[in-house]
Amino acid sequence: MLLVPMQGHAGEGIVLSRQQARARAAALDTLGRDLFHDPRLSASGRMACASCHADGHGFAQANGLSVQPGGHRAVPSLKYLQDAPQFTEHFHDSDEEADESIDNGPTGGLTWDGRADTAQAQARIPLLSPYEMANTSPADVVRHALAAGYGPRLDALAYASPDVDARFALIAEALATYQQEERLFYPYSSKYDAVLAGRAQLTPREARGLRLFEQADKGNCASCHISRPGHDGTPPQFTDYGLIALGVPRNQQIILNRDPAYFDMGLCGPDRTDLTGHGEYCGLFRTPSLRNVATRRVFFHNGVIHSLRQAVAFYALRDIRPQMWYPTGTDGAVRIYDDLPARYHANINIDPPFGPRPGNRPALSNDEIDAIVVFLHTLTDGYHAQQDGRRHG
Repeated sequence: MLLVPMQGHAGEGIVLSRQQARARAAALDTLGRDLFHDPRLSASGRMACASCHADGHGFAQANGLSVQPGGHRAVPSLKYLQDAPQFTEHFHDSDEEADESIDNGPTGGLTWDGRADTAQAQARIPLLSPYEMANTSPADVVRHALAAGYGPRLDALAYASPDVDARFALIAEALATYQQEERLFYPYSSKYDAVLAGRAQLTPREARGLRLFEQADKGNCASCHISRPGHDGTPPQFTDYGLIALGVPRNQQIILNRDPAYFDMGLCGPDRTDLTGHGEYCGLFRTPSLRNVATRRVFFHNGVIHSLRQAVAFYALRDIRPQMWYPTGTDGAVRIYDDLPARYHANINIDPPFGPRPGNRPALSNDEIDAIVVFLHTLTDGYHAQQDGRRHG
């Protein structure tokens, strides 16, 4: 028998047999899949989770819009989130379990600002966000779900006479359960995974891109986007789950940015409210996984960059050629880091390849940027060894 704690349900602590638990999980998975693709849960009746998190696009957006209509942030991928730790302001990571001498700072959580610690909590956000599905309350979501005919399926999964809160919790639980489907959300089926498993080989250009990706005095990408398997052999997630300020340019296509006094500062607000007043956190956003990054058409939290090559070039050229990225004022001065108030500019990361360089020469040449982009294409899921035109292993 299994003791199954149902968070937020009146049936907390219900004991299920393994068979019952598996049957319930399967029912939640199927329900979550249907809810994920159903626009009737939204206030407009026209937006589903899948409207922004498209199945064939890494569960991110399928179009090239910086943000979706009415939105204010680029759509993050829902793939490879299963190992994200809960948010903490002080994350200690060391080979030695007892060594907590290195504080990596704010780490973990889901969404761009890390404010959700579980898939269930994350699932609630778009349902109630005015920028997304625009329901004003859990009661609205439940009302839409009942009108769409989901009542019997929700009630069959409840442990007591279901009320609004219990049904809303079940909707979030079902969406979270669906997002745990391994073959869809974390299949580890890229060419790079095949290389790590000894079933494929990188081409010389891909291998060069990987070296540049990892080299501390070149791309230095792996300092945040970890590219090596874990100590226990688990595949790399291509993120350290940290939150970092990159100083990306302000995106004037975002409606809220038409107000010069408005700034989306990530960890310190305005969407996240529990760390308001922590100036040292302003401008920090979650480091996303780079898995499937080559399928994306917009980059960074505000979608201001529209090609993978341009995104890589930003790292190499942000501080070397700032005029490429930021506007120039009437006085002829470049307005660097223009999407963050000047008093928080000290938060912006200047580790290599950022920062000043000897002779003002970028850390990466054009050819080296291209090689990194070639490597990043090996992180796209769905690779088959025969695509190389030869057998491996």
